[in-house]
Amino acid sequence: MAAAALSRSAAGFLRSFRSFVPLAFNGTCSAHPISGLSTLYLKPGLSLAMSAQKPILSIGNIPCGHSVSILNSIRPLLPSILHQQVRTVTKFSKRKGKRKTVKAVVHRFLRLHCGLWLRRKAGYKKSLWKKTARRKRRLREQVFCNKTQSKLLDKMTTSFWKRRNWYTNDPFQKYHDRTNLHF
Repeated sequence: MAAAALSRSAAGFLRSFRSFVPLAFNGTCSAHPISGLSTLYLKPGLSLAMSAQKPILSIGNIPCGHSVSILNSIRPLLPSILHQQVRTVTKFSKRKGKRKTVKAVVHRFLRLHCGLWLRRKAGYKKSLWKKTARRKRRLREQVFCNKTQSKLLDKMTTSFWKRRNWYTNDPFQKYHDRTNLHF
């Protein structure tokens, strides 16, 4: 009794994906679980050994002889789950073969000559109309990045951005050299 109810609910679930499947789905297909998400394109007849807790259903043998996976049909609709955001650095440019700086780092962060990096607090430009004056002032402050972040930002920039600059009336002049360090 429970197996019949489960098969009916699985058929109803699969029927909702009928528009994603290129062939007509008539409800007579068998469904079997695949153990986990895969970013690979699953070809017909290809079996993968994956480990995960929750099984995902895929359409088995469609009467026409084709094997189609629901994961392949839904994959373009879920880019945020299957693709992770990356900050790529060009190690060898096409023109001169040199390492290139990630421009987002230069625009968002400030490097002090001692190797520390400064950044603004998150959300300092967002929804200012509903923030109090005290909170807006606190968000405008600049904070230091930690050691791990500083090492990562150093890898994403070239030596051009690590040189010492002398600006007139530089508000960060007293922070470029670290003093009173306890060893």
